[in-house]
Amino acid sequence: MNETKDAGRYRENLKGEVDSAALYNALAEAEQNPAIAQVYKRLAAVEDSHAEFWRRKLVKLGAKLPPPATGFRSRLLAWLARRFGPDFVLPVVNTLEHLDSGSYDAQPEAVAGGLPAAERSHARVLNAIAAPLPGRSRTAGVPGSTLASLEGRHHAGGGNALRAAVLGANDGLVSNLSLVMGVAGAAVADQNILITGLAGLLAGACSMALGEWLSVNSSRELYQRQIDTERQELEEMPDEERQELILIYQSKGLSEKEARALADRLLSDKTQALDTLVREELGIDPEQLGGSAWAAAASSFALFAAGAIFPVAPYFFVGGGQAVAGSLILSAVALVLIGMGTALFTGRGMLFSAARQLAFGYAAAAITYGLGRIIGVSIAG
Repeated sequence: MNETKDAGRYRENLKGEVDSAALYNALAEAEQNPAIAQVYKRLAAVEDSHAEFWRRKLVKLGAKLPPPATGFRSRLLAWLARRFGPDFVLPVVNTLEHLDSGSYDAQPEAVAGGLPAAERSHARVLNAIAAPLPGRSRTAGVPGSTLASLEGRHHAGGGNALRAAVLGANDGLVSNLSLVMGVAGAAVADQNILITGLAGLLAGACSMALGEWLSVNSSRELYQRQIDTERQELEEMPDEERQELILIYQSKGLSEKEARALADRLLSDKTQALDTLVREELGIDPEQLGGSAWAAAASSFALFAAGAIFPVAPYFFVGGGQAVAGSLILSAVALVLIGMGTALFTGRGMLFSAARQLAFGYAAAAITYGLGRIIGVSIAG
């Protein structure tokens, strides 16, 4: 019985290593910077060696080896990296690596083979790639010394474009599905349901766009005030700013000597010094200031509308029970796809995430349908 459990665990570990190796190889192929591509290749080579470790364990048990197939999540992330560039999926990969970094800690075979330390090292290396030293662009490369000294740096995976796209579409889908089902439950005319659904789409999308515009614009104004304040402090108190930089770099793992040398070099150029202080001390990219408010608004509008159109689309072509059924079916497909999308950055299984998303979406639709039914009967009576 124990051997059977071990074999299942070994196969699961092997699958994870094969997926990781394939994904890192895909990132290496898509990466335009040779230095960073080489880092991805080294990570892939380590994952390949880990996969071989678990293959040997399975062979020793006399267990059947699984086919060397790459999982759907890794294939999708690899496709996105090739289509939009490695930076598009890097926050997701970084998050998944951190979620998996402790998975071997309770497995004695893995501990004996040194796998937990290697996995944690991978997570730290990805942090360094995702958040290089300020003043150095992502295309400037990540030297080995930088990777070694910045291994502990944290970079959150949230707020990336992929997550925003999935959650934005989910907001539109669930809210408009609930609205359409609520009105359908009240047994109003199909034309009224269509108009209500389209009104809900436009109102929700405009509300999301306006909210996003205000949020991003307010952030940009706040960031600019902070930058102006930092510029004034740099002019009036350069020694204090130098000490702040030294402490910041020491907190990242540099020695005091290295931190002082780096701070002196950066502060020799006031423009570069301000750029570095803003990035390091305030965590602000002065070139972006949080991005364009108009672009964020347009993106929010489009994403919300993309999700909200599914529940209302059948009413363009059919009516009555057919339209309700079509709305539920189309929405179910979209909910499943969104659930699979959330699995990319939560680390949960795609089947579980899809089922959970479908259950929650349908629960919201059922509640509003029931309330609409009650209200419709009350008004009619």
